[in-house]
Amino acid sequence: MKKHLFVLTAVLSITALTVSAEKANLVVNADQPGAQISKHIYGHFAEHLGNCIYGGIWVGPESPIPNTDGYRNDIIAALKHIQIPNLRWPGGCFADEYHWKDGIGPKESRPKMINTHWGGVVEDNSFGTHEFLNYCELVGTEPYVCGNVGSGTVEEMSKWVEYITFDGESPMANLRRENGRDKPWKVKFWGVGNENWGCGGNMTPEYYANLYRNYATYCRNYGDNRLLKIAGGANSADYNWTEVMMKNVGAGQMWGLSLHHYTVPKGWGPGGKGSATDFTEDEYFTTMEKSLFMDELIGNHVAIMDRYDPRKRVAFCVDEWGAWYDVEPGTNPGFLYQQNTLRDALLCASTMNIFHKYCDRVRMANIAQMVNVLQAIILTKEDKMVLTPTYHIYDMYKVHHDATYISVEMLSPMYRLANRSLPALNVSASKDAQGVIHVSIVNIDPKNDIDASCLLKGVNAKNVSGIILSSDNLTDKNTFEDAEKITLKEFKKAKINKGELSLTVPAKSVITLTIQ
Repeated sequence: MKKHLFVLTAVLSITALTVSAEKANLVVNADQPGAQISKHIYGHFAEHLGNCIYGGIWVGPESPIPNTDGYRNDIIAALKHIQIPNLRWPGGCFADEYHWKDGIGPKESRPKMINTHWGGVVEDNSFGTHEFLNYCELVGTEPYVCGNVGSGTVEEMSKWVEYITFDGESPMANLRRENGRDKPWKVKFWGVGNENWGCGGNMTPEYYANLYRNYATYCRNYGDNRLLKIAGGANSADYNWTEVMMKNVGAGQMWGLSLHHYTVPKGWGPGGKGSATDFTEDEYFTTMEKSLFMDELIGNHVAIMDRYDPRKRVAFCVDEWGAWYDVEPGTNPGFLYQQNTLRDALLCASTMNIFHKYCDRVRMANIAQMVNVLQAIILTKEDKMVLTPTYHIYDMYKVHHDATYISVEMLSPMYRLANRSLPALNVSASKDAQGVIHVSIVNIDPKNDIDASCLLKGVNAKNVSGIILSSDNLTDKNTFEDAEKITLKEFKKAKINKGELSLTVPAKSVITLTIQ
């Protein structure tokens, strides 16, 4: 008889009802598989912003920091380990003031420009098209290129696609060869503009929909490279934008429609967004409450998309998301450098489970951003590197890449603070191509452990092991002086008896269990 391995990873509740305190009941319906969880929801984002590119990804071949052709070796190894599926570039707001021909050819002849969005610093264009696409090949990830609609032209974007992907005889293909690349790159993900409701042009949805159709027409397929065109979507809860795009563009003309939504504890007002590391439990509760709003947000957008596209041909792409706090004291406010605590790991895991829940529509997501910016998975300082708590969630959750979603029923105790409450647990489950099941648990309650009983339907399992991410305090973080304050550790407090799993989920923790 063939032996099957089952993995359980727990993080966001599909259903949450109040039960007696500190006890939870779960049912993993492994006999009722659903849609595929695309690996591309684990995508990343690298903008020309602060030290994300320069000093993060790229240090140049002359740097004393160990590198391969100018790319930091430590970052390469870290990204390969978590198997990042795609990388979005060059922005963000930077994309709609970026003219790609400035970033090709000999570096000494590339024109310099001012990065007007992010700190007013000089951008020397030493990291351009070749550097980005070669980096994606080196890391083993798919490029997601975001084109310039805000200040560019249809011709400019059309020629960029030709330059990158055409293998025949043409001015752009020949220019690529002159710059040292004979064979074209394979680039299928192509964003047609960024935040066109704001920094990408301050457009109305009706105007952008027409402009998108124009640009997309001239972004052509060359050879066997098929473009998956992603339209600029809504700012958070702007449901009218989604309505207009689905009505005026719709399936067949766009592969995906994007959404940008950030978790900002204190809001966007002049009083500040909130500290990344110095926060009260009340702020923590608000942060988790706002991050879990992603469930309602996606649900409402998806309902609109379903009316126009019941076959779900258009992917929903949450290609900018994450926590946005005040910058670290003493740093350039335009560089958006912030630390990363256990709170961010809980936020990340919970959000990933929401993406899983809507995986029949959500097929791409990109956390902002990869290195040294906002909710970064990696921080660097000269030759030092720190893996943040958020990085470790991506490590734990890579088991879900391209797996089949499994529904989870759950009765969860509530995390209560004053007169407010949230479900303490959230959970997600999946089965991969080898029959391995992953079920994922997060306890967002910072004080109370939770005893959980889990019925595994359709699973004949006898042994369980696991890993856990937690720490003593919500504000704990990894620093250049203490880089392993928060790391993955073995979890042994789970048991299986007659098809039922029992475990105690510690306060403020994320657990991944392997069951066989």
